[in-house]
Amino acid sequence: MNTNRKTAITFGVLIILGIVFGIFSSVPALEQPDYLMKLSSIKMQVLIAVFCQFMMAAVYVCIAVLLYPIIKKYNEKLALGYFGFRMIGAAILFIGIASLLLLLFISERFVIEGQPSSSYFQTMGELLRVGRDLMNHIVMILPWSLGGLILYFCFFQMKLIPKWLSVWGMIGSILTLIATLLLMFDLIKIVTPIYFIMNTPTAIFELVLAVYLMIKSFNPIVDDSNDT
Repeated sequence: MNTNRKTAITFGVLIILGIVFGIFSSVPALEQPDYLMKLSSIKMQVLIAVFCQFMMAAVYVCIAVLLYPIIKKYNEKLALGYFGFRMIGAAILFIGIASLLLLLFISERFVIEGQPSSSYFQTMGELLRVGRDLMNHIVMILPWSLGGLILYFCFFQMKLIPKWLSVWGMIGSILTLIATLLLMFDLIKIVTPIYFIMNTPTAIFELVLAVYLMIKSFNPIVDDSNDT
């Protein structure tokens, strides 16, 4: 098996692992009004979510490192931009782990101390919950999507995958960026149909890309001195 195919298969597997870990890193109880009371009762689920977020961040780092040399063959500056944005996104995921552990800690203290300190714990819990949402859905997504836009533009130029896939990836990244900016300016909410609709093309694209790469691999890199 040549290096090109190994890289493609590894990339495809990492994409799927990232999606799986991302799904299990969510804690639905955080969306409920009594989340402070519930978190301590589902401690193991929260710890599993923490582990999955750690693994997702590690997968994202691996993806950035894996593809950097490939992009560098096309354009070193774009490769640095891609790598920088993707590493920032992964770093934010690592930081987000702390907020989830702190929420679990506050929940346990809230249950132990009860009513006398309830307003204090509720205020701290809400700050951490909102902060976690901001980090996971805005601060992380913005640089990660910018890195994706650079990546799929380079794929398009290098003809590493079919052009329709590259275009799909760029459009999906742009839609995700727009959705994230709308969320940042409080024009839409996370749990709304418009938010899910705007992020769906990227989610489906990643699955299609992963399967394509594991079956077909990358196209041979075309050397073009005008692109370097």
